[in-house]
Amino acid sequence: MSSTPDLTSSVYSQALELIASVEPRIAEATRQELADQRASLKLIASENYASPAVLMTMGTWFSDKYAEGTVGHRFYAGCQNVDTVETLAAEHARELFGAEYAYVQPHSGIDANLVAFWSILAHRVESPALAELGARNVNDLTDEQWETLRRRLGDQRLLGMSLDAGGHLTHGFRPNISGKMFHQQQYGTDPETGLLDYDALAAKAREFKPLVLVAGYSAYPRRVDFAKVREIADEVGATLMVDMAHFAGLVAGKVFTGDEDPVPHAHVVTSTTHKSLRGPRGGIVLATEEYAPSVDRGCPMVLGGPLSHVMAAKAVAFAEARQPAFRTYAQQVADNAQSLAEGFLGRGATLVTGGTDNHLVLLDVSSYGLTGRQAESALLDAGVVTNRNSVPGDPNGAWYTSGIRLGTPALTTRGFGHDEFDAVAELITMVLENTQPGTTKAGGPSKASYVLADGVAAKVKDASAELLDKHPLYPGLELS
Repeated sequence: MSSTPDLTSSVYSQALELIASVEPRIAEATRQELADQRASLKLIASENYASPAVLMTMGTWFSDKYAEGTVGHRFYAGCQNVDTVETLAAEHARELFGAEYAYVQPHSGIDANLVAFWSILAHRVESPALAELGARNVNDLTDEQWETLRRRLGDQRLLGMSLDAGGHLTHGFRPNISGKMFHQQQYGTDPETGLLDYDALAAKAREFKPLVLVAGYSAYPRRVDFAKVREIADEVGATLMVDMAHFAGLVAGKVFTGDEDPVPHAHVVTSTTHKSLRGPRGGIVLATEEYAPSVDRGCPMVLGGPLSHVMAAKAVAFAEARQPAFRTYAQQVADNAQSLAEGFLGRGATLVTGGTDNHLVLLDVSSYGLTGRQAESALLDAGVVTNRNSVPGDPNGAWYTSGIRLGTPALTTRGFGHDEFDAVAELITMVLENTQPGTTKAGGPSKASYVLADGVAAKVKDASAELLDKHPLYPGLELS
């Protein structure tokens, strides 16, 4: 994340002065957020630190522009500069990932998945149905014909990874819109190893015969053979959709290649643009040419006006990710995850699947007698920012959980390496070993309250400060 410190400091200081002249509490909260992030060991796998160039790109007058539609085909006048921004962002995304088509309008990962789901339904269900009915589009249908089509659209089958196995709530989880859109079932992992069982997945797909097979994960600490998953999809006639939101940076940085790169194997790929990709908060959809026309209808199908200022920031982030330095960074993210896992295993911790070969580690905290919520809270007291997460077959459910998820992208951006991540494992272990479950008001064991031994939080914070001071966040950036 290269920048000119003096220039960056001047720009941000002046910006905060301007904000403070209108609402000083927002300016102060912004200053405090930087201070808090600088003072914390951030290990949330879905977070990172965007470069000053990416951050500044979002704060422009592109925010003021409505631009529904697509490049050259907008529903508002005066979008020529937005066309330039969107064209450049899509061009960088195609080149970065080797994709045939890129759609950069989604506002978030869930928006990207909604675009993908409805694009697949439009391509696989709506278009053939319209042809059967002799109609060009849905507006040509009678009310009766539309009701018939709508029932067909809403009764399709989706097969995705279960939440406790490492999948995401947008992969068919019932409370999510994806679980309401589709007749859905889920596949898990081997109960002994925690690893994805391709034979079991194939058997499930043959039995269920989904229209959409979703691969990808948010808390699975291993790589996936997408060539095998595509073979399974082809065998049952399913469209393969891969959600690579978590590991997109490892794909962009060529850590995942060949069968581990989803782009050559999937019909449709979705991602966020932050996380390991280190861009602005937003989403993208990559697709083969076959699916491109349907994806291009994301607005008005499920999206409103694209966020032009964020599309501009995506273009900058993609351009950064195309530089050789990003490949070095991505490899270090994976190497650091190995170091973190080895640090835990050497201290007797229990890891789901026994380790990692991507960017995250899933630590089962039940061996410490804790729930994930208790572990997360105790660690936060000590200045270590994580998030609780389910483990396979989790007896505590999705709210309290039995695990915590730890990711290396953010601290790798700060410059942490093997020794620092081993030290991080030591500090986390120290907190967990010195935390006890609390009790409920009725005197029984609590899944939420906890007692952290006196002095441990301060000791961990002091040790963390030494690590963080060696690797400052946004070095040289000083706010007046």
